Amino acid sequence: MSVQLVADVLIGIALVAFLAYRQTTWRYLDPARIWRGPLVMGIIGVVLLVQTTATITSTDVVFLGIEALVTIGVGLTTGRITRFRTVGTPDEKGRTLQSRTGWLGAGLWIVLVVVRVGLDVVGGHLGAHLLTSTGTVLLVLALNRAARAVVLDQRIPRGEHRVRGMMVR
Repeated sequence: MSVQLVADVLIGIALVAFLAYRQTTWRYLDPARIWRGPLVMGIIGVVLLVQTTATITSTDVVFLGIEALVTIGVGLTTGRITRFRTVGTPDEKGRTLQSRTGWLGAGLWIVLVVVRVGLDVVGGHLGAHLLTSTGTVLLVLALNRAARAVVLDQRIPRGEHRVRGMMVR
């Protein structure tokens, strides 16, 4: 086993642990910002993919399609299982609305990572090399977060809570 492979595995485990932690803790939610992350990641992902010199094969398309379906499904489910609460003490930005997905959300992130790695390994053996590009990874994350945002946008409690010092109803 190479040092690079060990480093990649350790970084991957640390990232999954961090994402699992974030899913299980209450975090302030700004309804105006739920689309910012997917939009930025999507734009950067597309730019990186346009700059790549790799040839897109039918195997790439099939594996990218499978990955897109899985990541959108996980994103929609994550949005659906998100729980909300309003706290009395606003954060430094004046927000009082918090959200989390809990251990089920953490489990969904683990499933997404395992499926992604599995598809990369199988796809790589079958000639789908576009899966491992940074642009593809960013697009997959953007799809996941956008699917989540679609559901959250409909589910955010429209009751009274503060965002940036203003009352939102």
